Amino acid sequence: MLSQILGREQSLFHSDWSKHEKNIRNVLSGQRVLIIGAAGSIGGAFTKLIAEFPVKSLHLVDLSENNLAETVRDLRSSNLKLPEDFKTFAISFDGPEFDAYLKAEKPFDFVLNFCALKHVRSERDPFSLLRLLRVNVTSNNNMLNVLAHKRIKRVFAVSSDKAVAPASLMGASKAFMERVFLVRGDEFHFNSARFANVAFSDGSLLHGFNQRIQKRQPLSAPNDVRRFFITHLEAAQLCLLAFALGERNEIFHPRLDPAEDLKSFADIADIFLDERGLNPVHCDNEADARDWFVRNPDSTDQWPCLFSSSNTSGEKMYEEFVGAGEETDERRFASVGVVSRPASADPKTVQVALERLAAISCKPIWEKAELVDIVKLVVPELAHVETYQNLDQKM
Repeated sequence: MLSQILGREQSLFHSDWSKHEKNIRNVLSGQRVLIIGAAGSIGGAFTKLIAEFPVKSLHLVDLSENNLAETVRDLRSSNLKLPEDFKTFAISFDGPEFDAYLKAEKPFDFVLNFCALKHVRSERDPFSLLRLLRVNVTSNNNMLNVLAHKRIKRVFAVSSDKAVAPASLMGASKAFMERVFLVRGDEFHFNSARFANVAFSDGSLLHGFNQRIQKRQPLSAPNDVRRFFITHLEAAQLCLLAFALGERNEIFHPRLDPAEDLKSFADIADIFLDERGLNPVHCDNEADARDWFVRNPDSTDQWPCLFSSSNTSGEKMYEEFVGAGEETDERRFASVGVVSRPASADPKTVQVALERLAAISCKPIWEKAELVDIVKLVVPELAHVETYQNLDQKM
């Protein structure tokens, strides 16, 4: 099914990976590696990929003890030779235990962070929004403060295509995160990757399609929103290419053709159903879609769908990887673009914004507008339109 959705049979980065795998091996050989968010969809794929290389130490941190346990079972059950110093820690990246762990451990050569809140729906209220900003922004800054005395060689934090010309506060938080690292570029060799939607990653709309089929519920998707898609392996390969081969302060992204590779969720839903031998039945509203199986209990070859225009806050009709004024290098790789000079911010402004976020955390109550104003200090290009509609109000 992935080949039908993506329009390709092998990894987008097959050529680049084959050409540079030996260089990556040389970079990683004998190094101490810490992966944060190692049991998520992308972090897990990356962890399994990097485990193919002869690192000296591999430590995994993830808040989900269940997912972390499954990650270990998967690694131990695969034909991989894990290093003797292989450890996992079910602790929160933004908690005091993590800071204590970093201080207690010997210095790592490489630190990679895949921990992030990625849903636009997380910006619907001031409480979820502050949590999003803490995880995506301030906790990364706190981590850098601890690592500043550890003399690490490289640090990586995953970004998003939604960080470019952001329409959502989630996307703006990733742009904010990039700039937190970039203003400290003299202290750290920082790299990142902006990539497309990872098809069927946990919590994604395509992952939700699988859940709806299992629960015999209708599919629902916007018909006017288009996205780029990559596989879990492609996401892991892009991140490792960026991390191992990127120059200081470079951000990698997949080179995809908007005319060929931007897909609507409605079109993907049709492909998804066709692969299962099902025909979509287009419903007019949520009630009609929810009641369809009540009216058609014996149907085996049809599936109700509700495709409608997007009207929720923070939605962007399409995605892009390079912002206005950013310098790029499109020659270095066959299928990877490199933002060689990404948009940054004034270090003093970043510090002021971080201090204001910390101050709000100490208040008994705060407003969403206060947080938006802080984000705009660092990400002035944020074009957020409040529609007072959010994804929790839709199927």
